[in-house]
Amino acid sequence: MNRYALLVRPSANRVYDSDAPRLAAAELALFGDAVLGGRIGDIESVELGGVPYLTFDCDRLDEQDLAVLSHLSAVFALYELEDGRLTPTAITSPDRLPDDVITIPKYRGKTNEQFTRLLLNVTLLSSAFAPELLERRFRVLDPLCGRGTTLNQAIVLGHDASGIDLDERDVDAYAAFIRRWMKDHRIKHRAEFAPVRRNHRTVGKRLQVSFAATKEEFRAGDLQQLDVVAADTVDALEFHRPGSFDVIVTDAPYGVHHGSRTVTKGLRRDPMDLLREAVPVWAQLLRAGGALGMAWNTKVAGRDEAADVIAAAGLEVLDDDAHRAFAHRVDASIHRDVLVARRT
Repeated sequence: MNRYALLVRPSANRVYDSDAPRLAAAELALFGDAVLGGRIGDIESVELGGVPYLTFDCDRLDEQDLAVLSHLSAVFALYELEDGRLTPTAITSPDRLPDDVITIPKYRGKTNEQFTRLLLNVTLLSSAFAPELLERRFRVLDPLCGRGTTLNQAIVLGHDASGIDLDERDVDAYAAFIRRWMKDHRIKHRAEFAPVRRNHRTVGKRLQVSFAATKEEFRAGDLQQLDVVAADTVDALEFHRPGSFDVIVTDAPYGVHHGSRTVTKGLRRDPMDLLREAVPVWAQLLRAGGALGMAWNTKVAGRDEAADVIAAAGLEVLDDDAHRAFAHRVDASIHRDVLVARRT
């Protein structure tokens, strides 16, 4: 059995940074169970030379194992630990696109990028398709996408991404940014941003982008898809067929600095109102074996209350210890937790 030490990536957010080793340990345990055959053991948060590491036991990691671990949201470097000596172990980033598509946008209410990646990972690992992590191009939906942090994380990892948000200004801003970014980075793409009409009326505005990480893939027709709609999330079935997505990942409105909004009821500070309407729709959009991962503020809705809404929509809430390990403080008014459920 070998002992490894994972150097935890520092976070620009000091509050999140204090919780990062604990959250990374929980994420690593899920990777071990879902993709690495339960071979990860004895995970421990330690300091080596005054620097935080996660140490863990595993038999010799091969190239595929290292490719899996490279997806961890907090991995900065990986070492083999023996007799107090750290021997570097090569890991290669799984990113298919430059990660500045995630870090460049700055706006109030933006979800921490490292947490967004963790939430996406936890949801992918909780789906029935987790063993295909290195081969599958997942179809990812963020039904409350805002200005697209989750969408950008998904496309960086090589997945297809779709988003819905009622705030047309956010969708306009995202459409302008992503098209400019692709041009600046010379990403081969085709983009269309136009109104969507049903029964002689405009029901939304839709950005559709087909692109590829390399010119060779673009010429071969091996294209990723990005699809963002300015519309009410409860109307998602007007834009996507049932069973269209492998995973749904979203950071629900916190009910503090911003609220949730629907066409019929306007701005609402209680996210549970939105979830009661929206989760049954989201559940229909998942294919069998797909997973829903949702972050929310426990100070405005308890875990059991949120879980009941998700279960009532016919999804199986994953409530074991591993999935209960992601609660953390954001600020004085926000304590964030993660709920994951699967469509059986």
